[in-house]
Amino acid sequence: MATGRRPLVAGNWKMNGRRADGRNLIEGITAALRGGAGRDADVLVCPPFTLIAAAAAAAEGSALQVGAQDCHVEAHGAHTGDISAEMIRDAGASWVIVGHSERRSNHGETDFLVHGKAEAARRAGLGAIICIGETLAEREAGKTLDVLSSQLAGSVPKGAAAAATVIAYEPVWAIGTGRTPAVPEVAAAHAHIRKTLKGLKLDAEAIRILYGGSVKGSNAPELLAVADVDGALVGGASLIMADFLAIIGAAGAR
Repeated sequence: MATGRRPLVAGNWKMNGRRADGRNLIEGITAALRGGAGRDADVLVCPPFTLIAAAAAAAEGSALQVGAQDCHVEAHGAHTGDISAEMIRDAGASWVIVGHSERRSNHGETDFLVHGKAEAARRAGLGAIICIGETLAEREAGKTLDVLSSQLAGSVPKGAAAAATVIAYEPVWAIGTGRTPAVPEVAAAHAHIRKTLKGLKLDAEAIRILYGGSVKGSNAPELLAVADVDGALVGGASLIMADFLAIIGAAGAR
């Protein structure tokens, strides 16, 4: 499917991994990329903060990109326990995930805060992967598209550049549950997201929209073949080498 948008597979390691784990994963992924895997897709891993510098060093000279899982809105200051986008960039990362549903739910992050974090990423020269998605209650109430519209309008900065902006659609009820929406539901959500981005006066045809939520090697070919799906934000399967490489392969074949 020729869209002009290069697929992206981003692995979100969440709160998993120590130095040895990270090194083994990075070495395996970079070896696969050197062997031709991911030739037709961009590949990114987002380890915990403690592993970003080591991951960036291990990935240096390869096609693998490294990102972070969150950032603070301010560049510096009295914010104990927080990490700024500038610090993330200094550690060797080029992307940051903002607004993941686990941050929105576990830490009460609002669209306004996510918007600020996306602005911070832009300020620091990082690309932002902005996450949106509905809860099960919202889906059952028929509010999915309204929720996506509202989150996009509140979270995506005005004038966000396509090269440094990725939208990740992750139905909250599908994350880590093994459940995924039916293909027509994924297609409808992604088409709506692209239409909404156009309404926000952004370069909607150039911005990549990822699907996330229980993506595995087994279901990746079907999900990544859907129109307007430009890759995947992968959770648990990104920690399993065979699964992650299968997803990369599916993205490159779309």
